Amino acid sequence: MSEQGRPLVGRPRAFDADEALERAMRVFWERGYEGASLSDLTEAMGITRTSMYRAFGNKDELFLKALARYDQGPAAYGRQAVAEPTARAVVTSFLHGAVLTTTGPQSPAGCLGVQGALAVGPSGQGAQRALAAWRDEGREMLRQRFQRAVDEADLPEGTDAARLAGYVMTVAFGIAVQAAGGLTRAELQQIAETALLGWPFTPPADPT
Repeated sequence: MSEQGRPLVGRPRAFDADEALERAMRVFWERGYEGASLSDLTEAMGITRTSMYRAFGNKDELFLKALARYDQGPAAYGRQAVAEPTARAVVTSFLHGAVLTTTGPQSPAGCLGVQGALAVGPSGQGAQRALAAWRDEGREMLRQRFQRAVDEADLPEGTDAARLAGYVMTVAFGIAVQAAGGLTRAELQQIAETALLGWPFTPPADPT
């Protein structure tokens, strides 16, 4: 077959998909799901809507891909923390990671996983559910790590691993909200250190 008769093949993308997704993630991080319009996203990504749909799908699909990138990148401190050898080191690393991530000088303030879709209309409910599931996964990851610490006698017998995981996550999410509100890294680090003042952790007395 002649050159002219050969079937056309798909053109290679004229943009870096990895870099485009990174930029989309930062738009969602800064503005939330509903606050990030398609025009905001495509402008930041440097591509047309058609290219966005072809490479990443619709806005919901793009958001899920951006959240996965956030989980593997800025929020990777969570998985790194649970690899620490003691429960105290886990909490110290986790809260320190939350402070650093939510106050990065080159990143939006706060946390995509907390502020991305807290209050949304019908169009944002899928994103809201995805973020709720993401937060639940983080809490479960901590619960399992603290239960292991109980089993290894690193935490006192009778420690409620789920309750402790919920406490640590609540402090971390509070740090994210305060970071978005303008608190400095130094101020947030003091909050993280205050949360550790009661360590070694002692299980609360049984009210019965």
